Amino acid sequence: MSSENIPGAAPSLSRLVQELNRLPGIGPKSAQRLAYYIIRLPDDEAYALADAVTSVKQNIVFCADCQNLTDASPCPICADPRRDRSILCVVEDPLDVLAMERTRSYRGLYHVLHGVISPINGIGPDQLRLKELFNRLAEPELTELVVATNPTLEGEATAMYIRRHQSREDLRITHLARGLPVGGSLEYSDETTLTRAFQGRQEL
Repeated sequence: MSSENIPGAAPSLSRLVQELNRLPGIGPKSAQRLAYYIIRLPDDEAYALADAVTSVKQNIVFCADCQNLTDASPCPICADPRRDRSILCVVEDPLDVLAMERTRSYRGLYHVLHGVISPINGIGPDQLRLKELFNRLAEPELTELVVATNPTLEGEATAMYIRRHQSREDLRITHLARGLPVGGSLEYSDETTLTRAFQGRQEL
């Protein structure tokens, strides 16, 4: 959407529409509908929304251990003494952690890469949280690494990079069973599919 004012709209409204249009999946028409919806909100609800956006930008940090998004480091999962510290599950994005946690079948730890290797998009290993991952693999209590990248070309390439560049010969490396659809995403998989894929994980 153009940065110019929308014909017939107040400048402040035009700016709100333009900013909403920047969000993924929000087109110009949806941005306009959302903007007018926000205008009609009671003051307390509109200010609560604005405060939530400001708060998340001010307070969210990366967990020093797993690199997930959190209000405090270490995050609640890493700080939980009941988690199995012998197994580490590598995922692409924070939303994948939420998807795995919904299954209630995994009680180990996580590591979030924040993307995948994608040369066509200019994303190389240095743009991901791979250095932090390899540092964690040195922990002696860790016995299994589950590589749960999505079954896409980029996800598979990232999994192979991890497999080739980790240095421990005694570490068991597995990936999720291919009950997940090729080209699919963990975020949009149902709990049963994820549970079965995790239970049927295989050596990588």
